[in-house]
Amino acid sequence: MKDHSVTSQPATPVVAILGRPNVGKSALFNRLISRRIAIVEDTPGVTRDRLYAAAEWGGREFAVVDTGGLKTGPAGTLETQVRAQATAALADADLVLLVVDARDGIVPEDREITELVRRAHVPVLLVANKVDSPTKETAASEFFALGLGDPLSVSAIHGRGIGDLLDAIVALLPEVSEATPEAASDKPVAVAVVGRPNVGKSSLVNAMLGQDRVIVDATPGTTRDAVDTFYERGGRRYVLIDTAGLRRRARVGAAVEVFSAVRARRAIERADVAVLVVDAADPVADQDQRIAREIADAGRGVVIVMNKWDRVAPALRPDRQRVRTAQHALRFLDYAPILAVSATKGWGIETLFETIDRVALAHRGHIGTGVLNRLIGEAVAAHEPPADAGGRRLRVFYATQPETSPPTVVLFVNEPSRMPESYRRYLEHAIRSGFDLPGVPLKLVLRRRRGEEARA
Repeated sequence: MKDHSVTSQPATPVVAILGRPNVGKSALFNRLISRRIAIVEDTPGVTRDRLYAAAEWGGREFAVVDTGGLKTGPAGTLETQVRAQATAALADADLVLLVVDARDGIVPEDREITELVRRAHVPVLLVANKVDSPTKETAASEFFALGLGDPLSVSAIHGRGIGDLLDAIVALLPEVSEATPEAASDKPVAVAVVGRPNVGKSSLVNAMLGQDRVIVDATPGTTRDAVDTFYERGGRRYVLIDTAGLRRRARVGAAVEVFSAVRARRAIERADVAVLVVDAADPVADQDQRIAREIADAGRGVVIVMNKWDRVAPALRPDRQRVRTAQHALRFLDYAPILAVSATKGWGIETLFETIDRVALAHRGHIGTGVLNRLIGEAVAAHEPPADAGGRRLRVFYATQPETSPPTVVLFVNEPSRMPESYRRYLEHAIRSGFDLPGVPLKLVLRRRRGEEARA
């Protein structure tokens, strides 16, 4: 049996925020973690998946999870899936913050959620949100009738009462044993799953995890936040980041869509490897190319996934013409592996993880100075740089790789301006041919060797 396991958070205590829609759960989430991750908008149901982030107070670290608003709905609807996600977060929790709206008073959904929390037998703090001034304290007192003790009055938007709430959280957190420090090389591989709307990103994440971790719906744009899932597989650790579909800027109108696009771009920036998902049944679109350029510009490793392969073939068999067509459309990512996958059938998932591992290793990898200089020397000897109009020729003296993620090779030369683009591509190809760098952008930086200014 394969050693695959999923954890929804790191090995720290988990605080889950629950409540009906639009009581301010995401605003409270952002306040507790001291940065804006969850989308906050005055529209019920904006948060659909559950979001995890680290928080710290008084020297205690814990994970906070934001959930979609709990409400009833016909079986099989999006509301039902949101409820399932929130219920899963409750199962993971060491402490629950049940958030209610002090302006609205007790409503039937508050009582229903209270019963759900009681059945879970998890410590709970009742948080009366939107208490923006001392004069509204009395409005919060009626929630004592829910039988969860005295409510803690806060205003997530204005920060009122947050310090007292954090003190109460820390006091109820379970004690944890001191963890063994992890080596830097054991850092989880951050994988951002990106693409235009409705290409199957969330289905792919669920297939990779082997469970319905992310809400999947046929409506484009179901995923709005970037959702992190901590995952361990075969002794390797990953953070899988499912993102909202990146749309054309002209079509990003509502504020929630703008925030979703920003989250997706930030997910790319903090990833080691971006998995660019395209629809195998459709031609590569302008949007796919634009997202690919964002990945390249960010210097991330990349794997191109042609998802929904079951729509074009009855099995996971090669279709070289289809793959070549996609490669041509995305030719500025000619270094990226391209895989055929069906998330719904589970085709290609094993190969996808193997490829991610190779790309992540190359993205973080370092080439020894000695072997790098031997390779560059052989490449220059085999094909000298062309001379310019004045008969002057580029000379390459020395090469080194001072940075990783992505690999950055510095070439010390006599005059950087004498490097034609064609010769730059030749040297890059030589480096790639000599070292295993799948899916990794390679940066070549030219520097004039000290003392060459007078002779240039």
